[in-house]
Amino acid sequence: MTGRCEGFLVGQADLDMVIGRLKAYSEAGADCLYAPGIRTKEQISAVVKAVHPKPVNLLIGTSGLSVAEARDLGVRRISVGGSLARTAWAGFMRTAREMADKGTFTELGSGYPGGELNKMFS
Repeated sequence: MTGRCEGFLVGQADLDMVIGRLKAYSEAGADCLYAPGIRTKEQISAVVKAVHPKPVNLLIGTSGLSVAEARDLGVRRISVGGSLARTAWAGFMRTAREMADKGTFTELGSGYPGGELNKMFS
């Protein structure tokens, strides 16, 4: 079970409150702790240290951290949330906008090759 505190997502960027809740979830039996919205190395490190030895899940988003950097901070699980879907929608919207505004279809050429997708999903 994952204990999740969404303080940072709802405008309550109080790291002490978030850590307090995560510790309470840990003590109640949570197997993994999650504070979506923490972004800085200092915030991430503080959460990891506070709930150790329980693993921390990090919503990576646009933090700029690499997998190696997150690992070095002690993160043991990474989520991307809706980022992959938003990236796909960005390509869709670029292409749709080109078709609507210019009447051209060049963005269709930037799609992932169908043959490669078929290999991946077979």
